[in-house]
Amino acid sequence: QVQLVESGGGLVQSGGSLRLSCAASGSIFSINVMGWYRQAPGKQRELVARITSGGTTNFADSVKGRFTISRDNAKNAVYLQMNSLKPEDTAVYYCNAGIGVGIYEYSYWGQGTQVTVSS
Repeated sequence: QVQLVESGGGLVQSGGSLRLSCAASGSIFSINVMGWYRQAPGKQRELVARITSGGTTNFADSVKGRFTISRDNAKNAVYLQMNSLKPEDTAVYYCNAGIGVGIYEYSYWGQGTQVTVSS
């Protein structure tokens, strides 16, 4: 059984910062891409940022220059540092990881953590 557990969400004023953390646990053989997605009310879930096992990163245009993503492979963890937050960043943020279990790879999701940015 593999689980992704997120932490670090909350309420912050516009211009503030938050750091999200996500740790994977369970029967993990390997972890490929790890990333963060978000879903605002009435909108589709969208990619925020992702990072490969080798450290290659991709960001949504809306967060470039404000958010950074990093991972600690030894801890099976991924982090999202969010700076200069805007009200439009308000959403539920989900951690995602492509995890090898035996000879197969599966996509796992965390339970989500609320980020609210007040104006």
